[in-house]
Amino acid sequence: MTTEDVAGLAAEHERLYGSAPEGIWTAPGRVNLIGEHTDYNDGFVMPLALPHSATATVSRRTDGVLRVHSREIGTPPAVIDLASLAPGSVTGWAAYPAGVVWALREAGHRVGGADLHVASDVPVGAGLSSSAALEVVTALALSELYGLGLGREDLARIGQRAENGFVGAPTGILDQMASACCAEGHALHLDTRDLSQRQIPFDLAAEGLRLLVVDTQVKHAHADGAYGRRRASCEAGAAALGVRALRDIPFADLDAALARIEDAEVRRRVRHVVTENHRVERVVALLDAGRVRDIGPLLAEGHASLRDDFEVSCPELDLAVEASASAGALGARMTGGGFGGSAIVLVEEDAAEAIGKAVSDAFAVAGHTAPRIFTAIPSPGARRLPVR
Repeated sequence: MTTEDVAGLAAEHERLYGSAPEGIWTAPGRVNLIGEHTDYNDGFVMPLALPHSATATVSRRTDGVLRVHSREIGTPPAVIDLASLAPGSVTGWAAYPAGVVWALREAGHRVGGADLHVASDVPVGAGLSSSAALEVVTALALSELYGLGLGREDLARIGQRAENGFVGAPTGILDQMASACCAEGHALHLDTRDLSQRQIPFDLAAEGLRLLVVDTQVKHAHADGAYGRRRASCEAGAAALGVRALRDIPFADLDAALARIEDAEVRRRVRHVVTENHRVERVVALLDAGRVRDIGPLLAEGHASLRDDFEVSCPELDLAVEASASAGALGARMTGGGFGGSAIVLVEEDAAEAIGKAVSDAFAVAGHTAPRIFTAIPSPGARRLPVR
């Protein structure tokens, strides 16, 4: 967001609420390079932040009221009485910032009311974590305004608690940690069990590469029951194998572990999670060795696993992967929770335009809505913006 955009957002806040904001904060969406549906299995992930972000102007209130307004939606501000906050009491997009206030108060933090004005260019329903960006920007602003002193992991946990407990989506912590913790020019190698992390340089431009995001325009919803059923299957697999989480099954022991599971569907879910954790470790090793192009086949392998074993792809995502591979991409896979959303495509920079056109043409021939295609640029995580 440019300096002019920041000033414009602050002016809108003043027109909406009658006073200038006390500050402006921003938090990004993300794409996940590798490590899908591993976070709620205590596994490994590797997201990078996008330049697309949720930006909020915020001021404190003293009357126990939360008011939230979205520039994009444009309806009058939602007015929420904090004393009546409870899961299910707020619906629509306002449930995410309201859920953050609820989660903070549930955790014992002394948070009062606030006025929020939000502008977001993270595509909604595209699997790029628009909800996590909104949660993290709200948590960061309130932490700073109310002097809570929350660290980055705390912000992520509050955001996840809001999404799980207030909104009702049984997601892991990947999205919130990515929004809170990613660094510019890097991918975040995160262990979701203990939240240990390492920033891995990921400068594709220096390698003559690009990572394209193909937003299929097929909307997904994490609160949908299909996501919860996948999580339940993973928990059933861990219980059958006598482990705390599927993260505890070594890749070398996978065949023996699968032989102990009677349910065929649970076997497939377990196989995806264990092989996906192994793929994350292999991608880390390749990036550490400077072999960026060699991660392409692992992206393709990950997509096949998500499509066949975890069954969270859709025709549009499969077509994006197949068309880009046929046009010469180094590798591609769906990213995010699935059931729609986006794919990522690793390409040589000089082939990016042609491969993007091949995907768009394939969608047109199939009669699908035209995809939105853009370049993923590893960007910084949540932060306060200067106001001039």
